Amino acid sequence: MKNRLENIRNAIREAAISCGRNPADIRLAAVSKNFPADAVRPAIESGVDILGESYIQEAREKIALLSSYPVSWHFIGHLQSNKAKYAVKLFDLIHTVDSVRLAEELSRQAARISKIQRILIQINLGNEDSKSGISVDNAEKLAREISRFEHLSVRGLMSIPPFSDEPEQIRPHFKLLGELRDKIKACAIPNIFMDELSMGMSGDFRVAIEEGATLVRIGTAIFGERAYKT
Repeated sequence: MKNRLENIRNAIREAAISCGRNPADIRLAAVSKNFPADAVRPAIESGVDILGESYIQEAREKIALLSSYPVSWHFIGHLQSNKAKYAVKLFDLIHTVDSVRLAEELSRQAARISKIQRILIQINLGNEDSKSGISVDNAEKLAREISRFEHLSVRGLMSIPPFSDEPEQIRPHFKLLGELRDKIKACAIPNIFMDELSMGMSGDFRVAIEEGATLVRIGTAIFGERAYKT
């Protein structure tokens, strides 16, 4: 585990330096979904401080078991509005907000616990029916609509681009997300901060970093194959 993490951190550092970025500006989110707490604990003890989960019930149990560790939990899966009340209690950052309805419910639930919930807007870069996310064309409109919710703070964008075994084939999608971030940022919408780009996974995070990623979501390269699948 420690060696795998060291290799990933070195790769992140090298990718950042190669394109003139500060390695400190890229954070690693270890995707711990489908791994039990006993498998996640060694990663935390090896220095992982951000963990990504996709299922509320699984995360709730795991977070309780690992509550003594000072780590940040991020929600990176599809979130239904009826699970918003749990999400705001469990997660520091929710990566996958893609509708006004979900944003409104998150804000309502966050208000109940006097929290400003940090979120990312999920973009469906390839307009794939199998993936969640707002289209590129409607992203700015959604950002403007979400800006009115006092208990939400939009921190940036997230995307899962169309799959390819060749990272260079994915580069245009990462580039597009960066351009969209810059476009929305230039609008200076109140309560909308475009500081984060959550993109890049085990097979393509180097290219994502070259195109501006600030958060890379890596699971398999850290934990190996999933311990169980849902």
